[in-house]
Amino acid sequence: MNYYVTGILVILMCLLSFCGQVSADTTQTNTTGSNTLIEGNYTSDSTTTYESGSESTSTTNSTTNSTIKSSPPTAGAPSYNTMTQDVCAVGVSAGVQTFGIGLSGGKHVIDKNCERLKLARILDQFGMKVAAVAILCQDERVFESMIQAGTPCPIDGRIGKEAEKLWTKYDHERPDYDLYVKRMKKREKKEKKIAKEKALAEKKRLEEELKMTKEFEKADKEAAKDKIKKELKNLKNVR
Repeated sequence: MNYYVTGILVILMCLLSFCGQVSADTTQTNTTGSNTLIEGNYTSDSTTTYESGSESTSTTNSTTNSTIKSSPPTAGAPSYNTMTQDVCAVGVSAGVQTFGIGLSGGKHVIDKNCERLKLARILDQFGMKVAAVAILCQDERVFESMIQAGTPCPIDGRIGKEAEKLWTKYDHERPDYDLYVKRMKKREKKEKKIAKEKALAEKKRLEEELKMTKEFEKADKEAAKDKIKKELKNLKNVR
């Protein structure tokens, strides 16, 4: 069967190769990027010859679109070194970059807590113990810890119990005033709750005591009544 097919293919190829003349009114050949339209009779040979009046037109159109996307440039934040001198300053910098514009900047920020520690150390070296404690008490954490320890921070040259009285009188001057107010409100709320619980417990105790008193009175009345009945019975027997 394969031999028959091979033979038929060979015969067809031979016939096609020996066909010397092809007649066609219109032939259109599509090639990559062009369309060729040939009209009229022509003879196909090793060299293609067009008859008089035939026309050959070849047009090639090429369009290339290219879109390039790239990441925007990076805004470099300036470098701020932390000062090595005996100054409490810290460098802070930042930068923001978009496709259209970029911004960056930086500055030095003073560390207040660092300054407070250095000032307290210097005052202590000069022998100013109370002044050193007073400047540390500007921090609400130190102020609170001093109160909890029973050694309130100095105020207006007063220390100890006298300072405590002044802080109670002028509580708005406390460094931890906001936290102090919140704590006092919570304590007041808690005290009210405790007082309410005590009042309920006392009321319950009094109600139970009143109930027991009524029971005792009832029992006493019953006993007195029985005693009177017994005495009347004895008097009847005497008659």
